[in-house]
Amino acid sequence: MKVKAIGRFIVTDTDVCHGEPVFRGTRILVADVLEQVASGMAWEAIVEEWRGSVTPEAIAEAVRLAREALVTHAPELVPA
Repeated sequence: MKVKAIGRFIVTDTDVCHGEPVFRGTRILVADVLEQVASGMAWEAIVEEWRGSVTPEAIAEAVRLAREALVTHAPELVPA
């Protein structure tokens, strides 16, 4: 098992969800929650849907990390 902390609430673990980023202590994919945010779902509804396993603070961390990744890698995403 190889666990890496990406943030306070987000980890990767080669033994959980094929190493995709998940919220610590869950099998909830960060990508799934970010999709809910992107679709306009209220954070309170996201927390409720995941029965409190994902907190507003965890969602905020996911959004912040996604923003940082976009800003860092945006030049690589733009076609030449």
